[in-house]
Formats: sequence, structure tokens, C-alpha cells
Amino acid sequence: VQLQASGGGLVQAGGSLKLSCAASGRMFSRYNMGWFREAPGKEREYLAVIGRNGGTIVNIDSAEGRFTISRDNGKNTAYLEMNLLKPEDTAVYYCAASVNTAVTADPRDYIYWGKGTQVTVSS
Repeated sequence: VQLQASGGGLVQAGGSLKLSCAASGRMFSRYNMGWFREAPGKEREYLAVIGRNGGTIVNIDSAEGRFTISRDNGKNTAYLEMNLLKPEDTAVYYCAASVNTAVTADPRDYIYWGKGTQVTVSS
């Protein structure tokens, strides 16, 4: 499957963005989908993942209360809605797909990755 993330950009602190991840093919509903980010000099960090049945896991430290993950299997698209953005949210954001039975936050479980989309939050 090929994944294409979009929706990044420059936003002021406190603002919002909604990222989209469009997937090719007809197997989208069988994948667990995740959003991750990577800031300069930092390791890739998971933000939120959503399973085939819609169950979600959210990174408590980075995303809980501000970020919401969702999916539309009819559109082969996953979303990450981000509110109350902070300068420390500045990073390249990636979407990824996993074929594992379990919904996990470990990036090593995700075998398909899209090219990232840059999110920059100004203070």
C-alpha cells in the first residue's frame, strides 16, 4: 500500500491543523493506522494509532486532549486532527500502516510509511 500524508503547514501557537493520510489499494480497512512524528535531533514518536475496528491509542504525554485520530474506510483515509498546537509540536508528521492483529504504538510494527508532512508551529 502507498500512503500519502498531507495537511501540514505553518500555524501559530494555539491553532489547529488536520492531517490526512490517503492510502492506495482496497485493503485499507484491514490495516491499523498510526500517526508519528519526528523532530530534529529526536527519535520518532508515536502520537496516535487506530485499529481496524476504530479502537484508538493516544500518546498521553504528547497528544491526549489535543489530538484526535480517525479513519474513513470508505475514503481510504486516516486523519489526525490537532488542536492547541504548541511550538514543540513542530516536526515532520508521518502516517503508517500495520498488518498486525494487535494495535500497537511501536513504529517497528508498521511496515508501510508515507512521506512526511511538515508541521511548523510558531510562537
